[in-house]
Order: sequence, then structure tokens, then C-alpha cells
Amino acid sequence: MDIKQLDNTYIANTYSRASFVAMSGKGALVRDEDGKEYIDLGSGIAVNSFGICDDEWTHAVEEQLHKIQHISNLYYTEPQARLAQMLCERTDMKKVFFGNSGAEANECAIKCARKYSSDKYGARRSTIITLIDSFHGRTMAALSATGQESMHVHFGPFLEGFKYAPANNFAALEALCDGTVCAVMLELVQGESGVNPLDKAYVDKVAALCAERDILLIVDEVQTGNGRTGSLYAYMQYGIKPDIVSTAKGLAGGLPLGCTMLGEKVENTLSAGTHGSTFGGNPICAAGAISIISRIDDALLEEVKKKGEYIKSELEKAPGVISVTGLGLMIGIETEKNAKDLALQCLQKGVIVLTAKSKLRLLPPLNIKQEELKKAIQILKGVIAQ
Repeated sequence: MDIKQLDNTYIANTYSRASFVAMSGKGALVRDEDGKEYIDLGSGIAVNSFGICDDEWTHAVEEQLHKIQHISNLYYTEPQARLAQMLCERTDMKKVFFGNSGAEANECAIKCARKYSSDKYGARRSTIITLIDSFHGRTMAALSATGQESMHVHFGPFLEGFKYAPANNFAALEALCDGTVCAVMLELVQGESGVNPLDKAYVDKVAALCAERDILLIVDEVQTGNGRTGSLYAYMQYGIKPDIVSTAKGLAGGLPLGCTMLGEKVENTLSAGTHGSTFGGNPICAAGAISIISRIDDALLEEVKKKGEYIKSELEKAPGVISVTGLGLMIGIETEKNAKDLALQCLQKGVIVLTAKSKLRLLPPLNIKQEELKKAIQILKGVIAQ
């Protein structure tokens, strides 16, 4: 029985997989079971920050494997503490909580916001406003927070305490901010719904409203974070200071790690026993993340911006392209054709691209070589135009 048959026989059918078995790779290049090589413009959905089997990352992970792979969070570990220090010093946040995924990071953010408000105002103030077309994860609270009706089926009843406002409509959001609201939760670039950045003027107004009414501002940086948009975290380009920031995906470069960063208002909200995770901050994952975060410097971020602008300049006026959106190396492409069909055609020609609703989505490794990127974009343009 081959790999595809094994998968179809024994793994739950929750993914519509392409007919492609990834066997090995290096950097932005992936090889399948037949040895065919592909240029990867997806990086595992923004996870492989420095591509596949990056040497420095691999060394850091291997070195930690020979020290200790796991111990309970009832004890201290060096990689977790050093990573927390690094994140706080780079963001001016005060504390972090480590989990295993973006959904868990958002769960922690939701719990922390509600506890902060409950401690200060009582139980009546527990509503969280998110945006229509947002995506915050697939656990029950994160799914309830997600502002997409298509995802609010099958698994009900969903959690109460969420309201949804249209993106970039400040008046609509302000109208929802009654005495029951404890937090507003934003993705500054709505990734899963089409890679749509929020307007800066809108975000400024939301941040000001939250500060005025002591409503916590949560920024979901699961996909936008860790250098993806051309700054360490996307909120830095918007000039705001969130109270809580969630992140995951590219944080540990391919290992499961989520993080909820807590600002001054909420740094002491979670106390012993109020939240926890068996695997969160695992020493191996933390060692991998230290390797990633330590190399996201100004030079790399400038490179991310330049490569993002290169992609936009190549595609914006290309035949068959309607629009191009995004920040840095987080790009959405609206075309005249079906996005899933185009993604399959790209795969057949040796380029891995993703989709987001009706758009193509590009999330290449942050350090993809310019010649690889150029070759992939030319193939992509040809597929869209044909």
C-alpha cells in the first residue's frame, strides 16, 4: 500500500489533499516521491519561516534534543525562559504564555480578556467583538470568535459572548461597544478570507476607542507575525500598542508552538492554576523559535518588504489578474479564473501556491532566493494568463 492509500485508509478525511507526497526539501525547494522538484510559495501556510531544513534551525533543534526534550511546566527550562525574554524585549510586552498552536494562543487571549474584565468589572462584561470574515482557529472558542457564518455550522451550540462587525466600518463597531464588551479582537491582515489588510485610519480609531473605554485590544498575529508582513509583528506597521498579541505558525519554524503575549494591563491577570498547557513551551520547540526570532532583523525585514513589492509589481498588471493585496510576503491574488484550479495547474508546473477563499495566496519562506522567487512568479503569471 503506497502513502496515498495509507493516508486515505487511516487518516480522517478532513483535508482535500493535492496528489502530491512531500518527501524532502531544502529552503524553498520541495521534492516529491518521484524526485520532482517544486518551488514552495506556501511554506507550510506561513510556518517554515526560513524554508525546509534550514541549517541553523536544524542545529538548534538537534542540540536541544540531546539535552532534554520535555518536562512538565511545573519546572523551569532554559529555552522557554530565553524565548520569553526575547519576545518581550522585541515587543515591549510584559509576559507570555506558551501553547501549541494559533487556536490555543487565541483561546488564551480570550480567557485572559474575560478574566481581566471579570476581576475589574464583574461577570456582566464578557463580550468580545471580532470582524466579519475573520478567522481565529478551530477550537470551540476560537471558532465562535471567527466571523464567518459558513464555519458556524455542524458543531453547535457555539459559545456565547461574541459580536461581529464589518471590517473597516468604525461606526458599526462602535455601535456594538455597549457595557458588556471586554475586548476587540483584530487580524490586521485577514488571511484566510483573502489576504485583506485593514485600513490604518480604521485601526487607529479602534485602538483609541478601546483605550478610552478600557476595552482590551487583542491583535491576532498567528499568520501575520514573526516577520511575515515586513515587520516583526504587523501591528508595528500600524503604530498601535495592543494589550494582547497572539501568534504561532512561523514562530518555531516548523515545530508546534503558539504564544500569547500580554501587555501591561493584563500581565498579572493569569495566576497559578488559571490556565495551563502540557506541551506549551516545549524545550525543543522553544529552541527552534529562538533560532527563528534571533534572525528576524532589520535587514531580513527590509528584504521581505522588497520581495513583497517585487511580487506585487510583477502581478498587478499581469494578464488575468484583477487585484493584488497584502503586506510583505503575505500576498493575495484575485484572478479571472478559479483559484483552486490555478493552484493545481501551478503544482503540475512545479510551483506550490495556496488559496484563500476565491484568491490565490502566496506565503513563501522569508529568505527565499530571488532567483527562485523570480522563476516561480514567471510560472505563476503564465498559468494565470493561459
